[in-house]
Amino acid sequence: MSSLKFVLLSCITGLTFGENVYQPAECPGLYCGRQELGPGKYTSCGACPRGYQPLYNSICNECTSSPTFYDWLYLGFMAIMSVLLHLYFIDYTNVRKQSTTVLHISAIFESVLAAVITLLLSDPMGTLTLRSCPVNRLEDWYSMVKNPSPNYTTTYHCTQEIVYPLYTIVMVYYAFSLLFMMCLRPFVSVKFVNCLGTKSIYAALYFLPILIMVQAVLGGLLYYSFPYIMIIGSLITSAIHLATGLQQGFKDLLLDNVRNIRNLAILVGHWLLHSYGIISLTELKEPEFHGPLLLLVFFPVLFYVFTSEFTNPENLDKVE
Repeated sequence: MSSLKFVLLSCITGLTFGENVYQPAECPGLYCGRQELGPGKYTSCGACPRGYQPLYNSICNECTSSPTFYDWLYLGFMAIMSVLLHLYFIDYTNVRKQSTTVLHISAIFESVLAAVITLLLSDPMGTLTLRSCPVNRLEDWYSMVKNPSPNYTTTYHCTQEIVYPLYTIVMVYYAFSLLFMMCLRPFVSVKFVNCLGTKSIYAALYFLPILIMVQAVLGGLLYYSFPYIMIIGSLITSAIHLATGLQQGFKDLLLDNVRNIRNLAILVGHWLLHSYGIISLTELKEPEFHGPLLLLVFFPVLFYVFTSEFTNPENLDKVE
């Protein structure tokens, strides 16, 4: 009679019993969990609170770990994307390149300030560190598509930020970046460069919301692919930069990119991005092997410069 009572109670409450301890039954799906209310007392299956993950027996456990090195690199990549777009549109929308230095400095300052404020307001507040949940699989980024429907009758709504805070902190950073840009950039533009930066401000009003949408939809894919995006993107853009030179000879390319400070800064920027991609890809887990790989950042530019004589279209007439 006693065992029948336990069975009936288990069926009603969804809990199992063992050695006078109530054990909750596992919830359906990957991300549904129960919150512990007290000894032997649990909530029904649902989404865990923010900053929690369902672990064994589907019990919601608070995440107490810190972001991994790869996590920090991902956050840095998402911040770098907005900075690069700021710098590009400042340069692209202004004919007088020499007058844009102040705008470039302002864009970098706004982005750094947004990153610092975002970290200070994140848990634990007042510090530049983060409390995070581990990322185990691609599905962790898209819990909204993993709401289970046992027997296609009842749907358990368990949407939550499993990858806390990697998903939302990027959006918060973009929001602060937009806010500080609106507060600082118009003043800098009017005060120092005769309103030259207005078009770049309008551009940022478009691309920052677009970046927020990209993070919302493709955050998980970017998390696993950003090292390759960095490496391939830096290769393509460095080739485009070198190809825009008026003179494509070996000596002309070399002198043009060394003597011209703007071209040299762009070239060094590409090297840094390429290095960032290699570090993200290898995480420098074996420094004695992965460290020398950083020397490869110079190879694409050297290859282009040394082979420019053979690829210059003007030389096709000479062949004939």
